[in-house]
Amino acid sequence: MKQLWCSGTIYTMERENETVEAVLVENGWIVATGPADELRKEAGEEIDLQGAVMYPGFVDSHLHMIFQGETFVRLDLSAASSAEEMLEMVKEAARTTPADKWLFGEGWDENTFSHPRIPTMKELDAIRTEPILLTRVCHHVALGNRAALLAGSIDEKSQSPAGGDIGRSADGRLTGLLYDKAIDPVTAAIPRKGEAYVDYLTDVLNRTVDQMLSYGLTGGHTEDMHYFGDFTNPLMAFQRVIGEKHHFRVNLLRHHAVFEKMMKANAVFDEPFIEPGAMKIFADGALGGSTAALSAPYTDQPDNQGLLIHTDEQLEALIQIARQYNEAIAVHIIGDAAAEQVLHFIEKYPPPAGKRDRLIHGCVLREDLMGRMAALPVVVDVQPAFVPSDFPWVMDRLGEERLRYAYPWKTLLDRGIMCAAGTDAPVENIHPLASIYAAVERKKPGEAHEGYLPEQKLSRFQAIQMYTLGSAQAICKEHERGLIKPNYVADFSIFDRDLFAGTSEEMLTAKAVQTVVAGRIVYDRRNKSKTIE
Repeated sequence: MKQLWCSGTIYTMERENETVEAVLVENGWIVATGPADELRKEAGEEIDLQGAVMYPGFVDSHLHMIFQGETFVRLDLSAASSAEEMLEMVKEAARTTPADKWLFGEGWDENTFSHPRIPTMKELDAIRTEPILLTRVCHHVALGNRAALLAGSIDEKSQSPAGGDIGRSADGRLTGLLYDKAIDPVTAAIPRKGEAYVDYLTDVLNRTVDQMLSYGLTGGHTEDMHYFGDFTNPLMAFQRVIGEKHHFRVNLLRHHAVFEKMMKANAVFDEPFIEPGAMKIFADGALGGSTAALSAPYTDQPDNQGLLIHTDEQLEALIQIARQYNEAIAVHIIGDAAAEQVLHFIEKYPPPAGKRDRLIHGCVLREDLMGRMAALPVVVDVQPAFVPSDFPWVMDRLGEERLRYAYPWKTLLDRGIMCAAGTDAPVENIHPLASIYAAVERKKPGEAHEGYLPEQKLSRFQAIQMYTLGSAQAICKEHERGLIKPNYVADFSIFDRDLFAGTSEEMLTAKAVQTVVAGRIVYDRRNKSKTIE
């Protein structure tokens, strides 16, 4: 039976300000758009938008859905304003954490502290003798007590691994800080087996999907296959949560550590709702922890240029494996040195026909690097919310000269480089409107300035299109997703106000009233009984 969607404003997102009066849907696909009176003759069901505003389905192009779900059940340290407050929060959580369980905390950021002091391992040891592991907001730095480090066989004699660093004080003692690859031995020691653990993953993933649907998101490109024991654990959770309901779309990036294992095991997906994605590679760290790889030293740390996770030989070998399996790569690059390393090998080993490589973040670039990107079949996966989060401290870290090419979203689009938008949640707020605001205003709501690097501001159309067409381009699905037009999927994000009308601050007040996947209303704010349970 054909559905007619009408009686609201419907943006196609193909061209700025382009709207259609009605959309005709059959079997989850758009079959026609045009005047309601004409299309009504073919429809067996009419869905009244009641004046709401419809867009193609919003898709978060880069996040970690299971990590996001864990924020609902783990200690949230994002509100801590000092080391002392952070320690008090950990003390409180320790009172209710069983002795046979690890105490996990998420989201601390010393750049937001009144004094940027990070708690020490000794201070954590005084709270609890059992393992404590506190992950920084960027997920590239962790702070553990001695029990957590010992679980990963890290002690005073341990050497920093390639692609990581073990934090030490001036006298060589462990601080409890672990950077990038140095975190891996500790997280590998966390118990992650059994049916109860898969049940836990299923629960937290359900929480994320429910949250995303309530924000109007119809899908996400997520990277979860490597962090939760064997890849079968998170994959089974996705199959339980999404595969049984078909109420959301995920593209599962596959971390290089499990990519070939998944290929050889013929891992089962459930397309087009659960899709296999590109090989995920981390090329460097993050600016917050000063581990992003820069071609010149950090301005505020003259002896530090960050770190590359892989040698040239290691990175080349990983890309060759992806190409052997006819697959694209999705590479985390924050600093310009990481971008340069990755571009060299993308140029040497182009992606297979019909696929694009993805450059994730691209926070610090250079003129020559953007020129090379424009000549390649790549999509830059940007996180607009990084701008208000990272400024103003990043200005001191990078220096004035490098700011010309820092977070350069508009320059990338102006050069014809495809861009998709995501949040890297739980690193940033998962709400798409917060990211769209950040892309347009380049500041936090309520701040009284013109925005950080205002010349890089995007129009609202550009920002929203990165969530619709851009996310489709990231997985080479722009011929069937990301627009409202015939022969495209019937995925819709429907809001109670026009996101193009009024001020940016007024846009932030909009609420998703319905979220539609393959023609089905899977979230309905007006009628919760229609929300998929």
